[in-house]
Amino acid sequence: MDNINKQIKQLRKKAKLTQVEFSKRSGVGLRFLRELEQGKATVRLDKVNKVLDFLGYHLEISPTTMEER
Repeated sequence: MDNINKQIKQLRKKAKLTQVEFSKRSGVGLRFLRELEQGKATVRLDKVNKVLDFLGYHLEISPTTMEER
């Protein structure tokens, strides 16, 4: 499974938006978007959620093993 940064980048490209266009339309800064797509480990979750919401997606917490259920 790809990392979220790769998935967001793929979705942005699928929407045929440049980073500049995407940042303006989604309401996040260009620097943030670049850092997100590059996989920076310390990005703000509220802004990640804003990006995902713009793309029509959301984060979900789910157990990784049967023992955690």
